[in-house]
Amino acid sequence: MDTSQLLKGVLDLAVLAVLREEDGYGYDVLRRLRASGLDEVADASVYGTLRRLYKADLLTSYVVPSEEGPHRKYYRVSESGRVRLEESCRTWRTFAKTMDQLLTGS
Repeated sequence: MDTSQLLKGVLDLAVLAVLREEDGYGYDVLRRLRASGLDEVADASVYGTLRRLYKADLLTSYVVPSEEGPHRKYYRVSESGRVRLEESCRTWRTFAKTMDQLLTGS
C-alpha cells in the first residue's frame, strides 16, 4: 500500500508530536520523523508543514546562530498547538480504533 497519501493526512499531527517534547529545526524534524519510521516523508512536505503550522500559530520560532553555517530557525509547539495536538490525538485514536475494527471484522 502506498503510504504517501496516508502520510499527507497525518503530517501535521506527526510534526506536532515530534516537537512536543523538544524544539527542532527543519532538518532535525525531518530526521526525527524518519527515525520514527516515516521513511517516505519528503523534505519539501516537512518544510511546508512547518511553515503552515507556524502561520496558523500552532508553532512559534526562534533563530539560533551557528558558527559552522547558516543560522537555524527552531520551532516550538505553541499553547494553541498543544491544544490542537491533544484534539488530533483523540481524533486519531478514535479513527484508528474504528479502522482496526473494520479490518479485523469485530
